[in-house]
Amino acid sequence: MRRPFVVGNWKMNLNLADAKNLVRRLDHETVGIHNVDRGVAPPALLIIPLRPELQDTRILLGAQNMYHEPKGAFTGEISGPMLVDAGCQFVIIGHSERRQHFGEDGPLLQKKVKAALDIGLDVIYCIGETLQQRDGGETNGILVRQLHEVLIDGLDWKRITIAYEPVWAIGTGRNATQDQAQEAHQHIRLWLKNKYGPDAASQMRIQYGGSVKASNAKELMNMPDIDGALVGGASLVADEFIAIVRAAIPK
Repeated sequence: MRRPFVVGNWKMNLNLADAKNLVRRLDHETVGIHNVDRGVAPPALLIIPLRPELQDTRILLGAQNMYHEPKGAFTGEISGPMLVDAGCQFVIIGHSERRQHFGEDGPLLQKKVKAALDIGLDVIYCIGETLQQRDGGETNGILVRQLHEVLIDGLDWKRITIAYEPVWAIGTGRNATQDQAQEAHQHIRLWLKNKYGPDAASQMRIQYGGSVKASNAKELMNMPDIDGALVGGASLVADEFIAIVRAAIPK
């Protein structure tokens, strides 16, 4: 059985004091939940000062991005070895905002995923379609292309989580219905079966991301192919985030 995985992607939000208060509440109020993995991906400047707060907790520490080279003249970038040294256990790669605002494409994301796995970081790899693509009936084709161009042969699929995040539902307050989300997740799982085999398809976790909040988390995560959530704005509010973690508890 796949363990649900709920991750808060804080994006460019929170100061250190607020971040510490949030993780303390998250730890205190979910300490008895043993069958849901949870993590936070704070802004890069908060990773090191938050690390002591997460020791001896069940909360995993992650990063929102990384560069594929281990070191060098890449002003403003952060490498995988730096993230490992800072205490990160996973990294988010391919978020739609990185694709849209920073021009990240398949060849670059493929390098990032491989570099992250090689250095010992688990990966959350994000895929999803725009509203224009959904309305044009291109959703399945877009998802397959984004999977195929990055998840190349030889990668350790056991350390990869897929996050399906319809671009049109991120930060808009608009959410895919549970049936729309399930249909996309089911299609991703079929691709995984064809690519890696039935074991990979049955074991790899696929999160949903896109305006997930306490009010819709349960209905989404009740769907058979949805294994948690990549949470944006709601992860900045302790009550919301805690409720989403609780909603992920398997039946």
